[in-house]
Amino acid sequence: MAFELPELDRKATQRAVESALEEYRLYKYLTFEEREASITSAPEPRFHGNTNAVSDQTGSIATYNVDEQRRRKAYCERVERAVKHLPNMERFLIEERYMSMESEYITDIQVFSFKFQPPISAVTYSKIRWKAFYRLALNLNIAVTKNNEGNSD
Repeated sequence: MAFELPELDRKATQRAVESALEEYRLYKYLTFEEREASITSAPEPRFHGNTNAVSDQTGSIATYNVDEQRRRKAYCERVERAVKHLPNMERFLIEERYMSMESEYITDIQVFSFKFQPPISAVTYSKIRWKAFYRLALNLNIAVTKNNEGNSD
């Protein structure tokens, strides 16, 4: 009985992993704006609507604020856990290139030329990055296989 790793669509998987890491950066480095209840009345008249509808604006807002913060924190922890399980070179590459606050302004050339000590070639960098993306995609369950063009489940 042999276990075979799936063959992934490189471009689609890379887009999925980069999108997940971009979402991570948004959640990690941008502040969460809590919703607040509206205390002013609406200037337009409200005509009769459903009489059996119950609305708890404050409760809905409080639930959203708590659930959304928890969801964002759990997502960041999940991505950090997946990256932590990568081999050292792959983890270093992902953290330096995709997970830092300045990653929007860092290029691949800067990473493989200046961050790695000693510097590595572009070909080696590409190989390490693909291995990291492959592992992250499988770990985060966002891999896109060549057979089916959707998420692998």
